[in-house]
Amino acid sequence: MPEQEIEVKSSAPKAVYIHIPFCTNKCFYCDFNSYVLKDQPVMDYLRALDHEIELTVSQTPPGEIRSIFVGGGTPTVLNPQEMEFFLASVRKHFPNFTTDIEFSMEANPGTTDLEKLKVMREGGVNRVSFGVQAFQNELLSGIGRIHNTDDVYRSIENAHKAGLHNLSIDLMFGLPNQTVEMLDYSVQKALELGLPHYSIYSLKVEENTLFHTLYQKNQLPLPDEEAELKMYLLLMERMKEAGYKQYEISNFAKPGYESRHNITYWRNEDYYGFGAGAHGYVGRQRHINIKGVNPYVEAANTRLPRLDQFTVPREEAMEDFMMVGLRMLDGIRDADFEAQFAVKLEDMFGSHLRKMVESGLLERHEDEGGYRLSEKGILFGNEVFAEFIDTLTEPK
Repeated sequence: MPEQEIEVKSSAPKAVYIHIPFCTNKCFYCDFNSYVLKDQPVMDYLRALDHEIELTVSQTPPGEIRSIFVGGGTPTVLNPQEMEFFLASVRKHFPNFTTDIEFSMEANPGTTDLEKLKVMREGGVNRVSFGVQAFQNELLSGIGRIHNTDDVYRSIENAHKAGLHNLSIDLMFGLPNQTVEMLDYSVQKALELGLPHYSIYSLKVEENTLFHTLYQKNQLPLPDEEAELKMYLLLMERMKEAGYKQYEISNFAKPGYESRHNITYWRNEDYYGFGAGAHGYVGRQRHINIKGVNPYVEAANTRLPRLDQFTVPREEAMEDFMMVGLRMLDGIRDADFEAQFAVKLEDMFGSHLRKMVESGLLERHEDEGGYRLSEKGILFGNEVFAEFIDTLTEPK
């Protein structure tokens, strides 16, 4: 049966996400599952994580692992000894790497000295993503970052010294008190580093953050919509001029340096998710782990530390395929949809696709046999993605 073939095919994930939930402090915009490091049981957490991975791979053995991504929190708050233990644990459970595995770790420029970067390199990490956000110290302190621009340059230099050259930095726009000119300066300084990859995101004011509290009180001086649109147009133009391909709404890369791990998400493919609050997706089973550090540690030492686990209905998986796949500027392909779901894309979403094409937000690419965002669609992507929410799963 086609349905069963899909399940068998997707039962051996090739991507791994691991969550390190510790931070030196909580940034003002952050709603991720993270906790200030002071007095946290770090080694207990790493041992519990080791046990969760061991239990999982014994039940669902991996395929040949193509990408590992360590996120947080701030994974680089681990000291060198903790980092060494952690990376040895990962290698022990996932020895079946591809020879060209992408092994990424998020890093804060304020927590990456040369010794730690060397431990990361020796432990298998070959790609580092630095959370830079801006090149103005006043903006950085205004969003709660602990680093300054000097830390950025020192961290990049140390990474190169440690033999780490596949580097990415995150920038943000739409920040409080940020102007178009300030973003232009940050993009210029970022490009001067000549890195192979850049992620540039707009600020989203999330609930349960300091920024949300200030926003509710009308005390968050955000750029208006017109200024934010100018920022996005500017950064797209600057990145294109510098020879970077915009391969996803917020991501730019030199050829061959696109984030393989994130593409796993955007293609709606399977991945393991380990650690407190982590999400995973295996064989159309989605799970969310227990969030708190101590409850996670207690659970993971004896069983899989699940907060929730559920089967994603086939129709919902199709909607997910559309919404995440169209984030990539290469778009979605008819053949990939049919391979995952054993039905034709047009049969499921034909009217919605035609509507988006007629409105100028999507375009058909006949060479590949699929759809992608138009230039206008890139600017109004949320309208496109919303078109596929509850399209198949809403009550009839």
